[in-house]
Parts: sequence; C-alpha cells; structure tokens
Amino acid sequence: MMITDLMMITLGMLILIIGVLIGVAYLTLLERKLLGYIQIRKGPNKLGFVGIFQPFSDAIKLFSKESIIPNFSNYLIYYFSPIFSFILSLMIWMLIPYYFNLMSFSMGLLFFFCCTSLGVYTVMIAGWSSNSNYSLLGGLRAVAQTISYEVSLALIMMSSIIMIMDLNLMKYELYQSVIWFIFLMFPLGMCWLSSSMAETNRTPYDFAEGESELVSGFNVEYSSAGFALIFLAEYSSILFMSLLFVLMFMGGFNLSLMFYFKLVMISFFFIWVRGTLPRYRYDKLMYLCWKSYLPISLNFLLMFIGFKIFLM
Repeated sequence: MMITDLMMITLGMLILIIGVLIGVAYLTLLERKLLGYIQIRKGPNKLGFVGIFQPFSDAIKLFSKESIIPNFSNYLIYYFSPIFSFILSLMIWMLIPYYFNLMSFSMGLLFFFCCTSLGVYTVMIAGWSSNSNYSLLGGLRAVAQTISYEVSLALIMMSSIIMIMDLNLMKYELYQSVIWFIFLMFPLGMCWLSSSMAETNRTPYDFAEGESELVSGFNVEYSSAGFALIFLAEYSSILFMSLLFVLMFMGGFNLSLMFYFKLVMISFFFIWVRGTLPRYRYDKLMYLCWKSYLPISLNFLLMFIGFKIFLM
C-alpha cells in the first residue's frame, strides 16, 4: 500500500472521528430538548440560538473541572478505563461501509462483536477500580446485563447473516434493494431494537446507573473528564446502534437524505423511550432476555436456515 493511501485513510479516520464527536454532541442536545418537551418545559435554550452551543459549553465545563481521585481507588486502572471505553466506541465506527478512502471490512460484523464484548470489561473495571460498593454493584449489573443481551444480539444478527450469507455490511444494501429486512423479520427487528437499548445501558434497562438505589452506579466516583468520556462513549454507542439498525433492517447504507432521516428517527426513538417508560425490574430484565428473546431468536434462526436450505 502506498504512503499516500495510508495518509488518506488516516485523514479519513480523523474526519470520521470529528464527525462522530459533533454528532454525539448534538445527540445530547436533542435528548435534553426532547426530554424538556416531554416534561412540558423548554430544555436548554439560552446559549446561542435555541441553545445550539450548549453541548460545547458542557464539554468545556466538564473538561476544565478538577478531576477527583478517590484515596483507595486503583489509580491507573481507574484513570484509563474511561479512555479505553471511549476509544473502543470510536473504533466501531470504522465499520461503516464507505465507498471511498477508507477500509472495507469483509468480516465487519465479527469486528463489531469483538469491540462490544471488550466494552464490557471497561465498565466492569471502572466499577471495580473506584473501590466503592455502589460502583462495584453497578459494574456487576452492567456486566451481567450486557453479556446476556449480547447472546440475543448475536443470534438475531445470525438470522440476517444467513439471509445474505456474508459478514460484510456493504452487502446489506444490495439485498434490501427490493424489500427491507424489517418487513421480512419484523419481530426480530423489534427484539434487536430492545436488546440494543439493554446493550447500551439505556432506559428502561439502565440498571448500571440506577440512581434510585445505586447513586449513578459504576460512574459514581468519576468527575470532570472521566465522567465526560464515559458518557461520550455511551452516546457514541447509541448512535452506532441506530446506524446498525438502519443498515441491517431499513435498507442498508446509501448516502442519501433518507438514510440520515432514518438514522435520526431511530436515535429519536431511544430518547423517546427514555422520556416515556419507567425503569424495569432487574429480574424481569433477565427473564426477558433468557425466556423471551433467546427462544424467539433461536426459532427464527432455525426458520431462516430452513428457508435457505429449501430455496437452494
């Protein structure tokens, strides 16, 4: 590979990361605005035109505050786990099937599962290294929840992989040119959307951050930059899960206005659920995964394998 190619790829990645960070910043603004209107109030509207500079103000405030390190924390691990969490959430974005300038993964979906599986460890270590009972409990809850829902996510994804017989995200657009997969596998699409909420620790499955019993959970001891990085990672994951849902079930990747509209609508759904539904009970969350989503996804997987053998 030529040096110019490598330089272009690096430049493309930098532009991508800047774009993702700006997207994440405005996703937080969208969330605060929507939650404001759901709760019949304005949301941030003072800074700039209708509060458009609010995310940047929050970022400056968080990164300029003093970082407090607990006395009995495991300092190095405590310090670096939010950074690794953030890096992992940005690495997944390299998966997007670009038409130019960047790498195209032939095993993209495997890479996605490797990165999300590693994300579990960062949450667990962040909870453990703080040396606080609340954060340890939050970390343990997050690990149990994320590992459980990764199983159902993998099985749902297996069904869509069997439809296209490839691990490359580029192929989804070709196979959905006539009909979207959401119409062919509607129950699985809904299970995926619900499981991705549990995977990203969002309401109604945000047990890792249960304020009512765990005082904000695994990130309770984090302040300033560490706190900001944890939440940047979370919102980056929400945006990527929305993108993945659009890729897999709603027509694949095409650089049109409709594609971005679909992406915003799925992100809006994540926020809408947060403003509407109360938190689940933890045993019900586990019951939902192992007794509902797992059998449904397994049965659909067997059905799609049967279709594939029959049609061959």
